[in-house]
Amino acid sequence: MRIVGNGSDLLVADEGLRCVVVQILDNLSSVHVEGNFVRAQAGATNEAVAYAAYENGLAGFEFASGIPGTIGGAAIMNAGAYDGEFSQVCACVTCVTPEGRIVEVPREEAEWSYRHSMFDAARYVVVAATLELTPADPADIRARMDELTAKREAKQPIDMPSAGSTFKRPEGHFAAALIDQAGLKGLSIGGAQVSTKHTGFVVNAGDATSADVQALIAEVQ
Repeated sequence: MRIVGNGSDLLVADEGLRCVVVQILDNLSSVHVEGNFVRAQAGATNEAVAYAAYENGLAGFEFASGIPGTIGGAAIMNAGAYDGEFSQVCACVTCVTPEGRIVEVPREEAEWSYRHSMFDAARYVVVAATLELTPADPADIRARMDELTAKREAKQPIDMPSAGSTFKRPEGHFAAALIDQAGLKGLSIGGAQVSTKHTGFVVNAGDATSADVQALIAEVQ
């Protein structure tokens, strides 16, 4: 069995998957705000949670307003952008263990690092997360969200299909800068292409197969 949220930023093998795929987007997506805390089920999108926080005058999750995907995925990979990371605002994560027990994992035990947590290795299924945010003027929060949206639209190929930012950041460097310096901007294999707008993205420029994308990633690496 594989659990997915919105299904965004996934690269599925051309031959498909020999398993049951459970999508939790529609049936596990409630968001509740109480005081400075936002309790979001794992299928709630990052955008929905960011807007709920904004509407209740809570700051700290603006960085995630444009990140595709859901809270479950954000918890597992410690999603981040524009100097913000999930680990900075999450108080605890509710999970189901492989044995079927429901457990609360506090921030201190999540083992978050760059695009990593303990949930994947432990085979925990994330079902909810509680964010602890900071009261602020809703106008300021919305202005920050609009600013980040404008940056994404200007710098990222969000008008083309992709699996998001493709390459892990090498320590002390930026992947896109290294790829650009290597002269790989626009490099194509089949329908897959290194984006000409942001070389950290591999985009589907036509009828790319999963094999095309994987081959291009390997070539860039």
